[in-house]
Amino acid sequence: MSAFAALVVAGAVATGLAGGVLFAFSTFVMGGLRRLPAADGAAAMVAINRDALRPPLMLLLAASVLVPAAAAVVGLVGGTPGAGWALAGAVVSAAGILGVTAVGNVPLNERLDAAAERPGDLAAMWATFLPRWLAWNHVRTAAGAAATALLALALV
Repeated sequence: MSAFAALVVAGAVATGLAGGVLFAFSTFVMGGLRRLPAADGAAAMVAINRDALRPPLMLLLAASVLVPAAAAVVGLVGGTPGAGWALAGAVVSAAGILGVTAVGNVPLNERLDAAAERPGDLAAMWATFLPRWLAWNHVRTAAGAAATALLALALV
């Protein structure tokens, strides 16, 4: 197996796993939190967000951007057929997973975390947080799926 193919496969696995984690949040985790009393759902989300900042998720998100980018560079430098698909997958992952996380979800997480310091504000913040965070997460989920598909196309 060539270095390009190995990197594309690893990138597809990383973007697929990242998209899967985000899919779980979009399809049932947030639904479960929504069914709790507002203050409890918000407090649970704050705890989840704090726990998410550990190496397992951070390494996966980094890999979902860096590995496809490395595949694209190796493919483009080597003139490998499929390199354009790998580049497209890398761009979609970088913008749709990492970019949306940075400009959409993280600022909302930080506001929710700050509201947790003021218990009276937490339930009110949850009402505005939930639909916005979920919308951004749907984008990240779709980006993970799209990046995985683009990387798969790089191999064919």
